[in-house]
Amino acid sequence: MSYAPVVLDGEDEIKGSRVRTATKPRTLTSPPERSRIGDIRMRVVYRGLAVAAAVAAAAVAVVVVLPSEPDGVVAGPVTAPPAAQPSSGPSAEASVSVSASASASASPSETVTPAAPAAQVTPTPGTSLAPGYTAMEALYADPRVPELTAKVKRMRLPAPSRRVTKDRRSGLAVPKLPKPWKTYGPAPFTTRQVLPRLRGGTVRGMFVTCPLPIMEQKSPRDSALLAARWTLNHHPKGARITWLASQPVRHGWMLVYRVTYGKRSSRAAVVVVDGGMSKPGLAFVTVPDAQRKQWSDIARVASGVRVLG
Repeated sequence: MSYAPVVLDGEDEIKGSRVRTATKPRTLTSPPERSRIGDIRMRVVYRGLAVAAAVAAAAVAVVVVLPSEPDGVVAGPVTAPPAAQPSSGPSAEASVSVSASASASASPSETVTPAAPAAQVTPTPGTSLAPGYTAMEALYADPRVPELTAKVKRMRLPAPSRRVTKDRRSGLAVPKLPKPWKTYGPAPFTTRQVLPRLRGGTVRGMFVTCPLPIMEQKSPRDSALLAARWTLNHHPKGARITWLASQPVRHGWMLVYRVTYGKRSSRAAVVVVDGGMSKPGLAFVTVPDAQRKQWSDIARVASGVRVLG
């Protein structure tokens, strides 16, 4: 009976012998669990981040920021602006035809609301033109300007002055008034002459010319009326007109009037003459009661305005 040699654990195997080292049996254990995130390769993570960034950029590109509505304004359906109405006001037939044509052209999914008729607006004194009114209708509604009736008489005019100032922009030659009048910087007019300013006074005499600053009317008389109303912008606040004279002049019309503001007043005149330019020329003179000695120069202006030869 033979026995195999026994080699203790840790001793080397003897070369050439059949004796092998006895080893302890090994127990197999499962590898440690890893997190799922660690199992994902980094390039996959980077690819996912790139896709998320592209989606966010596309979302920002399609977002449209609309301006906020002003306070008190509620956004509503967009409709075409109503057509301009004639000066005499909108007619019933025009309103019906416009509403009918708009309803016919609208798609079935759209609802067209007919425009409400324009409300009657009274011109505000001091404004040039109220909505829906012609220039003359606004003039007649202005309480500062009374009606020019046939009771307003003509005035006798002196012989025209030989000394003139030429206004080539308006095509007029106008009197060059004697002292104490003096030439002054014309802006915003084309020529200007003024009286010396009184101590403590805010109003002084002024004589100016320029192309007609308002819309020309069919008749020189109506143009002169609108020009007289416009001159109230160059008088103290609250000024009102009283007509003193009205008469035709060569190629135009002349008006002389009193302007009252509080306890004070001025004498004034406008002369509208067609000087052959694109618009008629205007000569306007005003002298306050504090300089009443020069009121006679108003008649000189009225008689001396003529077409520049």
